[in-house]
Parts: sequence; C-alpha cells; structure tokens
Amino acid sequence: MVEAESLESGGDAITPESVDGVREALANALEHKTPLELLGRGTKRSIGRPSNAEETLDLSKLTGISLYEPEELILSAATGTTVKEIEDTVGAKGQIMAFEPPDLGPLLGAPKESGTLGGLLACNLAGPRRIKSGAARDHFLGVSCVSGRGEIFKAGGRVMKNVSGYDMMKILAGSYGTLAAMTSATIKVLPRPEKTYTVLLYGLAEKEAVAALTQGLCSAHELSAAAHLPAALAARSGVSHVSEPGRAVTALRIEGPGPSVLHRTEALRRELAAFGDSEELHSQNSLAFWREVRDVTALQGDFDRLIWKISVAPSETPAFLARLGGTIPEMEAQLDWGGGLIWLSIPTREDAWAPVVRGALPQIGGHATLLRAPRALRITAEVFQPQSKSMAALSKRVKESFDPMGLLNPGRMTANF
Repeated sequence: MVEAESLESGGDAITPESVDGVREALANALEHKTPLELLGRGTKRSIGRPSNAEETLDLSKLTGISLYEPEELILSAATGTTVKEIEDTVGAKGQIMAFEPPDLGPLLGAPKESGTLGGLLACNLAGPRRIKSGAARDHFLGVSCVSGRGEIFKAGGRVMKNVSGYDMMKILAGSYGTLAAMTSATIKVLPRPEKTYTVLLYGLAEKEAVAALTQGLCSAHELSAAAHLPAALAARSGVSHVSEPGRAVTALRIEGPGPSVLHRTEALRRELAAFGDSEELHSQNSLAFWREVRDVTALQGDFDRLIWKISVAPSETPAFLARLGGTIPEMEAQLDWGGGLIWLSIPTREDAWAPVVRGALPQIGGHATLLRAPRALRITAEVFQPQSKSMAALSKRVKESFDPMGLLNPGRMTANF
C-alpha cells in the first residue's frame, strides 16, 4: 500500500522559524556533512525516490503572505504558506493562480488542501489550464533561498521584465528541493474568468476523443482546458452530467466574459456536432468538474495501484495507450492537456511496469514519471524519466554549483543526487 510517509522516516526534524534559522541549519549541516531532507507539509514527499538524508529540515513554519498587490497582480509569501490560503486571499479579490495548481495530496495519501507554495513550485505543478497559461515556472517571478553552501541569495523580482535572475526560477521550479531551500517566493496572479462553461461530448473512444480535443484547441474558440475520461472514470464524478450517462466523457472548457462565453460555446458545439451527442456544464458544475480533473479525483483511493504521469504528443496518445493495453491488465487512464498528459493507474508489479511504459516512448518521444508507488519500489525503480548522458552531466554541474556537498534531498531524483 502507498501511504504518505511520516515525518520520522526522514530522521530528526529541524524546524526553523526564520530565514536566518534556515541558513544556520544549512551551515551546520555543511560543517558536519549531514544530508538533509527538505520538507514543507509533506503532501508531495512520496514523489521521487526516498531521500538518503540523515535529518529533516522542516520548512512548514515559514508562513504568511508578505505582499499582495491586486492591482499589480503580484503576491509574495513564505514558502510554507498553504496554497489554499493563497487561493482564498486572491479569490476574495476576484483573482486566481492562473496555472490552476492541483491538490495531489489525496492522490498520494496525504491530507487535502495542505500543500504549500514551496512544494508547488519545487515540483512545478500545473492543472488543466496549463495549455493556455503555462506551468508554475511561468508565473514564478522572484525567490529567496538558502543554497547548499549555506548562503542566502535572491533572484528575480516583481515583474516578468526583470531579466536578472529570471532563469534561476526556471532552474528551481521542478528541482524537488535538490538545489536550495526556498524561503519565500513571488508569483503572478490573474483575474478570475467571469464565466466558465464546459462542452461535454459523450461516448468517444480515445482516438475520436483526441481528434475532438485537437479540433477544439485548433479552433478560434480559445479553450482553456481539454480532457477525456473513459466511462469507468466518468462514473466516479460528483457531477451528474458526467457520471449518470454511463459513457466516456470528452470535455472542453471555455472561459471569459459572459456574452463571449455564450457565443463561443454555441459555436464550438456546432463545430463538433459530427462527434455526436453533447451537453453543457455551467457555473458551479463546470468548476466542480475541472477541480476533479485538476486533482485527478477519479484515480484517488486504491493505494495498491501505481500512478504514472506521462507526457506525449496528443496525436500519439491513442496508439500509445493501445500498446500498453495489450500488455498491462486493468489499466485506467485519464487524459488532460488535450491528450498530451496521461494519468495512468495500473496494478503494482515489482518492476512498476517501467520497461513496458518507458519502452513505448522512444519511438514517439515524451517522458514518464512514476508518481505513486510503494517506498520499496521507489528505491529500486527509475522514478523520473532517465536523462541522456549529456543532460545528466549538465544536471550534475547545476547540482554542484548550488549544493557542492550534495546535502539537499540526496537521492530524491536519481541515485547519484
């Protein structure tokens, strides 16, 4: 069974309450050559290989929003601040985190709505709106950190035009805490769409569904999300228009000013009429459905099953799934990002089916991450997509420039660092 790992599993916990406390902890670790596991609230702790750390540096007490300027669309907060607090704060001003951060806690066996800003940025997560607004790194304006050298540094600023240090955020986003301990971050926020409608198509197989999603995304109707759930997953939805028909559901989201959304929804339904029956979700039903897609609600529970997160070209997705389905039994797949993101749930096996999953990728490109698996399996399996020799050498040089002693989250991304 896959479970959220307890704090004690990473060793003794050091819990600083200030940036200076983080610097002192890292300086002490450097002096004594003590590997540290960086941790917020631990909701994404089970992504990646188990850390080879002797102690845990718990950053969860670095909390609070230090700056929020709605008119400038920027917010700064300590990295231990929960994503929920940030979403509630900007939501009160009619704004959103545009990259639609997913709450993967329940999928990974952790409490819902407890993920932190630091964990979100460190894992570079994004939800269905990524196809329109980009990933977390695209909204990451500035950061304060403590490196593995025990040095405090800052990068970026308050606007996208601040070129100085801009690439630093690109490096830190998706580094899974292996480069530095982020203590505060500045992000861009955007106005919340006035209306959110969703067009639902029923009963399409994966090939037809991807064709419909592609046609919608290539149209002039400015979709902000495009997903597909097979019948078994659609049946688990809390939205009746999705669950009750008992058929696969292909969903396309339109957002914006009310009159524009009405016009574009009607036009999209006409354009996709050849794909068969359709329906609309409005207001709260539409928002509720996309929260389910965002958080991969249909694949939560049943922690005896593995979860793979796979990115491929949408045009390759149907054939890719067909190849896997010919080998892997009881496979379930949710498609997002127009078919370019596959959330795959499969039975546990001692090799995590990695030879089968990754063996189908070289011909088509893409990458696969073993997102949920038992701890023992994450020790032996390649959790992240293996890098080419040149990319591995570059990653090693970047790691050494931030953390020359290899003290931060050692072993999290590869056996070497």
